[in-house]
Amino acid sequence: MAATRTRPDPSMVTNGLSVDIEDWFQVGAFERTIRREDWDALTPRVERNSDAVIDLFGRMGARATFFTLGWVAERYPALIRRIVDAGHELASHGWDHLRVFTMTPAQFREDLRRTRAVLEDLSGRKVTGYRAPSFSIDERTPWAHEILAEEGYAYSSSVAPVVHDHYGWPEAPRFAFRPVAGSALVELPVTTARLGRRIVAAGGGGFFRLFPYAFSRWAIRQVNGERQPAIFYFHPWEIDPGQPRVADAPFKSKLRHYARLGAMEGKLERVIRDFRWDRIDHLVAAEAAKGG
Repeated sequence: MAATRTRPDPSMVTNGLSVDIEDWFQVGAFERTIRREDWDALTPRVERNSDAVIDLFGRMGARATFFTLGWVAERYPALIRRIVDAGHELASHGWDHLRVFTMTPAQFREDLRRTRAVLEDLSGRKVTGYRAPSFSIDERTPWAHEILAEEGYAYSSSVAPVVHDHYGWPEAPRFAFRPVAGSALVELPVTTARLGRRIVAAGGGGFFRLFPYAFSRWAIRQVNGERQPAIFYFHPWEIDPGQPRVADAPFKSKLRHYARLGAMEGKLERVIRDFRWDRIDHLVAAEAAKGG
């Protein structure tokens, strides 16, 4: 049965819906298994999968932010135009999924400028949002937010305030904060929830696929109960059960990447129906209008 447009209660908190546009071979789980220099020789699926996401959002009446790699944009310019023509926000995900803490400040600034130039040229829209690959702004990169502010970004959604083996900044605030004194730059961390004394990841991605839907619904309701927006993300490859398998990747990486891919699209339809969603730049603008 086809999904239908959703009209959630206008009194509900508006949450941020986002997509990290990268192909199946560009993910952090495979960064030590698949070399960047081999990417162009692999079978691409990012365009077809991203189009499927755009179609899903169209059926559901949802608007989202698409954090997009410059590497992808350069190769699929028509996809970039389809994203903005459908009413979504185009934002930066860096050039080729290098984690921020692997770069010097100068390299990070160049990565931002290169990616933004391509995205703006292809879309004809100003790019004001950024998400670090693998949520890699943390205590090792005290300069990253300052550079984002200097480069004129309105917001970042690059922090995961959790303990995780691949990323995490557990000491960071859980909700939106201004990381640079005297700057309007806002950081919107990916959503977490309180489970007893623990702070657990609850903002989408693999956690959304692997755990029962009831967990995500509970977590978003908890955050909204504090009158805070959830910041939710996923990747186009997560709705693609037919993607190639990387046989020589570590077992944990394969488990994280391939588990329950077939269930993802249906779960996305449920979460979009159950809550109120919008582009992240609209959330930032609304908060600024309230003097937040």
